[in-house]
Amino acid sequence: MRRVAVALVALTLVLSGLIALRLWKQARAEAAPAGGSGEIEGVRVDLSSRVGARIAALHVREGERVHKGQLLVTLDCSDAEAQLAAAQAKLAAGRAQQEAAAVQVVSARSNTSASRAAQAAALAQAEATGAQRDAAERQAARLASIPTVMTVATVDQTKADADALSHRARAARAQANASAEQARAAASAVRAADAQSTAAAAMVHAAEAEVARARLMADECAVHAPRDAEVAELPHEAGELVSPGAVLARLVDLSEVKATFYLPNAEVGAVKPGAEAQVVADAFPRETFRAHVRTVALEAEFTPRNIQTRTDRDRLVYAVEVRVDNPGGRLRDGMPVQVTLPGTGR
Repeated sequence: MRRVAVALVALTLVLSGLIALRLWKQARAEAAPAGGSGEIEGVRVDLSSRVGARIAALHVREGERVHKGQLLVTLDCSDAEAQLAAAQAKLAAGRAQQEAAAVQVVSARSNTSASRAAQAAALAQAEATGAQRDAAERQAARLASIPTVMTVATVDQTKADADALSHRARAARAQANASAEQARAAASAVRAADAQSTAAAAMVHAAEAEVARARLMADECAVHAPRDAEVAELPHEAGELVSPGAVLARLVDLSEVKATFYLPNAEVGAVKPGAEAQVVADAFPRETFRAHVRTVALEAEFTPRNIQTRTDRDRLVYAVEVRVDNPGGRLRDGMPVQVTLPGTGR
């Protein structure tokens, strides 16, 4: 009996110690800063192309560090290059047409100016000849009135000169009319040349747009790194035919990493964006990484249908994202971490 009593006492002491230890741990956990567990996430960039083609070459390997602008994947885009060459040839032809139309405009305007000048000269000549004819007619009339002084031959010669001047005046007016018709025809030619020049300019603009689009498609045949990062995945091999928009390379930038954890409803009020945080990774248990709260979710997750009791309300959790300092890039994508928020004891 004595042994049984000793065993019961010992068992009671052990159970009491375990209960006390559990209560101590619970009290310590309640007094500890708020926090939670999460995973490290780098900035992930999926690279694709707007054209569908066969992969010509992969210039990097998975896990390799790449720099901004570095060539990653090359596609076989013979069709795109041919379209670019055709568009460039069409643009060259359009520009030649535009230059020819511009020359025609200049020539038509010169013809218009020359016709107008010829018209003005013919009108001036007609007026001068008319004046001479009038003078000759007056002279003939004066000579006819004094027959005793001048011979008949002289009078006839003066009248003949007046008639010749009259013919010349009519010829000059006819020439002026012809020059006016030429000027009107030249003006019509100017308008036609202007319209042709405008059409040629429009064709050039269209061809330039076509060249730009063809060049854009041709440029899509070479995939470059948009930033310094590491190659996380190359989903396809050289020789595979890929469709437009297919992921050709997946990069992860570890210079900016984040972690997301969840806080219960009772603790979310103690954290705000910009607050300091501490992160401990399983891979570096004795080292603490500095972090800052970036965002706190506005909506709860895992919400029960009916929130009736305090227990139900405590089941609400809010996502909290922290940005973690990652010197040397030691924190890797997917690493589990523990995040704590100093000064937020419960």
